[in-house]
Amino acid sequence: MTINKRRRKWLITGAGLAALGLGLAWRHQAGRALSTEALAFWSSRFDRPEGGELVAASLQGRPLLLNFWATWCPPCVQELPELAQFQREFRAQGWQVLGLAVDSPTPVREFLKKLPLDFDIGMAGLTGTELTRKLGNTQGGLPFSVAFGADGEVIWRKLGSTNLEELRELAKGLA
Repeated sequence: MTINKRRRKWLITGAGLAALGLGLAWRHQAGRALSTEALAFWSSRFDRPEGGELVAASLQGRPLLLNFWATWCPPCVQELPELAQFQREFRAQGWQVLGLAVDSPTPVREFLKKLPLDFDIGMAGLTGTELTRKLGNTQGGLPFSVAFGADGEVIWRKLGSTNLEELRELAKGLA
């Protein structure tokens, strides 16, 4: 074998090993385990009020503002338009909003006819407070909001009403 053929063989072998190493490093990073609280959400599935299913994992990979609300909760209803405005303002930066109704399907469908929202809505049902507890809402109150980073981990949470300025600061803090 000539020197050039040997050198080429070593270069190709070296490049292959380097690519393998990078692939394994990426797989290790991408496959790292999520916290228990994050897994409680990302492994969930929710019915949509209009029918069909919303799989939480389908939203992973981008920042997510998750809001638990109910039609019978005045502070929840009051903040919904601001959540919709947040979605419109920060969608281009990758943010998405998901509202999970801790309610029955019929009142939610009737509510959405009166106040259509331009973000995803899922039905957490009357047992949704259990998921809020797993996400850090020890009191089980509403409204309750949680933000997840693009890596899927909880980065912010709030019990009680949010407002648009507070949400803008949250999003800018991640920019």
